[in-house]
Amino acid sequence: MAEKMIRTRFAPSPTGFMHIGNLRTALYSYLIAKANGGQFIVRIEDTDQVRLVEGATDVILKTLEMTGLDYDEGPGVGGPNGPYVQSERKDIYKKYAEELVEKGYAYYCFCSQERLQQLHEENEVGGYDRHCRDLPKEEIERHLQNGDPYVIRQRIPLEGVTSYYDEVFGEISMENKEMQDQILLKADGYPTYNFAHVVDDHLMGVTHVVRGSEYLTSTPKYVLLYDAFGWERPCYVHLPLLMGKDADGNVSKLSKRHGAVSFQDLVAMGYLPEAIVNYIALLGWCPKDNCEMFDLASLKQNFSIEGISKSPSVFDYQKLNWFNSEYIKQLSDEAFAEKVVPMLKEACPDYVDVKKLAGLLHTRVSTLNESVEMVDFVVNRLPLDPAAYTNKKNKTTPALCREILSEVTPVLEGVEDWTNDRIFETLKEYAAQKGVKAGAVMWAVRVAVARKSVTPGGATELMEVLGRAESMARIAQAIEELAAEA
Repeated sequence: MAEKMIRTRFAPSPTGFMHIGNLRTALYSYLIAKANGGQFIVRIEDTDQVRLVEGATDVILKTLEMTGLDYDEGPGVGGPNGPYVQSERKDIYKKYAEELVEKGYAYYCFCSQERLQQLHEENEVGGYDRHCRDLPKEEIERHLQNGDPYVIRQRIPLEGVTSYYDEVFGEISMENKEMQDQILLKADGYPTYNFAHVVDDHLMGVTHVVRGSEYLTSTPKYVLLYDAFGWERPCYVHLPLLMGKDADGNVSKLSKRHGAVSFQDLVAMGYLPEAIVNYIALLGWCPKDNCEMFDLASLKQNFSIEGISKSPSVFDYQKLNWFNSEYIKQLSDEAFAEKVVPMLKEACPDYVDVKKLAGLLHTRVSTLNESVEMVDFVVNRLPLDPAAYTNKKNKTTPALCREILSEVTPVLEGVEDWTNDRIFETLKEYAAQKGVKAGAVMWAVRVAVARKSVTPGGATELMEVLGRAESMARIAQAIEELAAEA
């Protein structure tokens, strides 16, 4: 007998941006399928019409596109099990809910919103009191004939224990008395998430359900539904919690207080999609050889459920920065320039050679946005403490630097080919003639033109970027400041 093909799904609700936790669920679902030659389905679960956010579905699908998580069935792709938007499947669920009523696994509930609200206010614990669970058949018929609004609730057994096996956490059990008679079909005819995803997963042939560990205690209600229908239960794969760390080192469930927590936020901050995917893959999964650098192709080759951890994972920006810097370094100079030159053009004055500036930044930034943050000295002439001219290694002092800058000014004015190589040779020749270390000359010039002591690139590289006019103007300003200080 042939082994059943693995089919996983990612079923987000379009209620906002793609949270990191959602993206990890999508990634792991994708990898479980693709690592085993299976299929990956995307389904939009929009039955909670009140919480829908306009445009959120487009954001979700765009995120999947940007991260390379191509799906075999879903919105825009189609497939034999569509439609793949739950609101477009509304008419499917009622017959299944009524089937459960006929079998005795569900019941009609005619309680008004006012009664439920009063019940909620009176009972601090919350939950439904099963008022309509055992209504006489005649009363049920009378309500239905009158057209009274109703919901359909699951009839949870009042005794016993429901258990299921999770691929990560093992055997999970819950006493039935701890579970509520949850709503399956709402008064507006829409199914709840708790019901719709069970029906859809069965109809779409989903074999593995991947989701966060916060659903561990909800799943017993779902397996009772599978059992009630006589359907085969899927394999469950619950993922460890995602935690965040605040400025004081305190760890708690990842939320906005920890910084950007959506894929869109991270991209806007200058992180590359490939680096984000690589890092998120390791938030809960450990490869056998402890390798850290994975593209999507190698993840598909190496990923396994056995490597998923039970322990919570902490989202660490420093680690993400390291991954991102490595991916930036792997970009060609042309690819990096394509990404940052538009940003630099917007930030820098027209006289700046932004392409050459991008070349200086390529191996020095952790995020694309740092490119702009690191060139504040190019954008503006920064205030400068004359003490910056003092450098023990090169044995420079403000007085020596003033002398060097004064003497080198006419030499630089005679440079016709204003390029890094030619300027560098000119300053080296001057240093040799002057009888001082080349490093001393370079230090004096770099501090003068950059107006700071730590910069991406050396003196002559920066002069090429700034151009002749701005470089000479900054040197002239430096001489005036040093003279005034003296």
